[in-house]
Amino acid sequence: MQRRFTTQEALELILNNANPCDSDGEDINLQPNSDSDSELSSDDATAPHLEKRARLESEPTETAKEGTVWHEEHVGTILRFTPMEPYAADGEPTAKARRRIRSRLQSFLCFITVGMLRPIQEWTIQHARQTEQTDWFMILHELMAFISVIILRGVTKVPSLRDSWSACLGNPLITGIMSRNRFQDIMRHLRFDDMFTRSERVQTDKFAAISDVWGSFVTNCITCYNPGRHITIDEQLFPSKTRCCFLQYIATKPDKFGIKFWVACDLKTKYICNVLPYLGKDPSRPSEERLSESVVMKLMEPFMDKGRTVTTDNFFTSLTLARRLLSRKTTILGTVNKIRREIPQSTRKMDRKEFTTQVFSTTGATLTVYAPKRKKTVYILSSMHSVVETEETIKRKPNTITQYNTTKCGVDVMDQMVREYSVRTGTRRWPVAVFYNMIDMAALNAHLLYQACTGVQERRVDFLVQLARELANSHVSEKKALKEQLRQQQPPTPGPGKRAKCQINHCCKSNRATVRCVHCHKYTCGKCRREIPWQCQVCHESQ
Repeated sequence: MQRRFTTQEALELILNNANPCDSDGEDINLQPNSDSDSELSSDDATAPHLEKRARLESEPTETAKEGTVWHEEHVGTILRFTPMEPYAADGEPTAKARRRIRSRLQSFLCFITVGMLRPIQEWTIQHARQTEQTDWFMILHELMAFISVIILRGVTKVPSLRDSWSACLGNPLITGIMSRNRFQDIMRHLRFDDMFTRSERVQTDKFAAISDVWGSFVTNCITCYNPGRHITIDEQLFPSKTRCCFLQYIATKPDKFGIKFWVACDLKTKYICNVLPYLGKDPSRPSEERLSESVVMKLMEPFMDKGRTVTTDNFFTSLTLARRLLSRKTTILGTVNKIRREIPQSTRKMDRKEFTTQVFSTTGATLTVYAPKRKKTVYILSSMHSVVETEETIKRKPNTITQYNTTKCGVDVMDQMVREYSVRTGTRRWPVAVFYNMIDMAALNAHLLYQACTGVQERRVDFLVQLARELANSHVSEKKALKEQLRQQQPPTPGPGKRAKCQINHCCKSNRATVRCVHCHKYTCGKCRREIPWQCQVCHESQ
C-alpha cells in the first residue's frame, strides 16, 4: 500500500536527504492530496519558493578536499547569491590634490614632498662629512636639480654616464643644470636614513635604509587619488643585481634578478594606488594565513567597503580570499590554480571538448571552467557575477573570461609605461635602486594627476622634460645669480700686464681682452665690442 505525502512533507524529506522509502518498503507517492491542495491555494507565495529550493538542491553537488560544497549549474541560469552594488564613480584625484596641483612641479611634489627631501638632504650631508669633507654641503634646490638630471637621463638614453655631458651625445639641459663631477659627488654620498642608528633598526626592519622615505611615498599615493571600480594587483620585478637579502630571481621575467614589489593600480588610468616591497618571510604574518591573501588584504585595505572589484592572477586567487573580501564589500575576479584544495576534483580532467564551459557555484562565489583548447583548461573564480553566460561566437567565451581579459592588464601596462622612460642605471646599493623605482612611479602618477587636475593633455616625454626644467629652475637661477655676483666683484681689468679670454665670442675665437662690458661685466675683445656714437652732453642727458 502506497503512503501519501503532502508536497511540503516530500520537500522536507528531499532537503533532509531522507530515504525515499519508509521502513516497510512502501513507495512514496508524491501526488498532493486534498489537504495539500488547500494549502497551496491558501499560500501561493510559499510554494514557488519551495519548488525553486527543491530544484536547486536537487542539482548535482560535489565536495572539494577542504570541504567546500560546489553545485554544478547550467550556463545562463541565475546563481545562488545576489551581487553587491558596484562602485559607480570613475577614478579621480582627491580634493586635496585638486587644490594643490597647478603645475607639473606641484604634481610631482605631491608624491615626493619637500618633507621627504629634507631628510635625504640631511643624511646625505651627514655621510659626506663623516667620510670625506667636514665642510661638504648641499642645499635643497641642488637636490631637486639632482633629481631633474636623473629624470633627463631616463628620457635621453646614452651608453654611459660620461656621455650625458659629452659634446656629441650629451643633453644641453643636463650640462646647463649641473656639472658631471658634482653629480657624481652627490650620487656617491646619497643616503636616506641615519647611518648611526641603522644597525639597530635593521634588526626589526629589513627595509630600514629607506623605509621612512618609502612609507611617506606610499601614503601620498593613497591620499592623492580615489581609484575607480576595478583595481588590478600583480607583482613588479624592478631589475637590479645589488647585494641584499631579499633579491629575487624570476625566470619568466625579462630581467631575471631584481627587487619584487606587490602593486595595486587603477585599471583605467594605470595610477599606482598602493605598493609593498617583498622582503621575504614576514614574522608578523599568522602561520595559517597565506602570503597571497596577506598581500591582497594589505594592498586593498584603504579601498575596502565601497563595492570595488580586485583582479588577480592564480598566485593570489583563492576561495578563502574571496570570502574575506566579500565580508568587506569587495569582490574578486581572477584565475585560480586547479591544484588548490577548494577546487572540485571533477574539473581537473584534461580531455575536454574545445570551447566548452562548466559552471559551479558555492556561497558567495562562482567557478567557471572553460576549455579554449582541447588539452587546456582555464579556471576563473568570481564573486561579482551572479549569471555566467557565453558569447554567441565560435569560441563561446563565458562573460567571466571576457571580463578577466579586460581587467587583468593593469599592472603589466603600468610596468611597461614605467620602463619606457625609466631612470634606472647601474648601482651597487639597493636603496638607490629603490629610489630609482620611486622616482619612476612618482613621475607616472604625477603625469596622470596633472592631466586630470588641469585638463591639459600632454605626452609623457614632454611632461618629463618640462618637469625636469621646473625642478632645476631654482638651482639654475641661483647659480646664475651667484655667477653674476662674483663677476661684478672682480676688478674691471685683469691686472697690470695681464689679459683674459674674451667671454663673448660673438665675432672672435677666444681672443684676448682687457676691458669688461659696462652692462654684463664680461671681458670683451675689440672685435666683439660695440662703439658708442659721439654724443654731446645735452643729448645724452635728454636720453
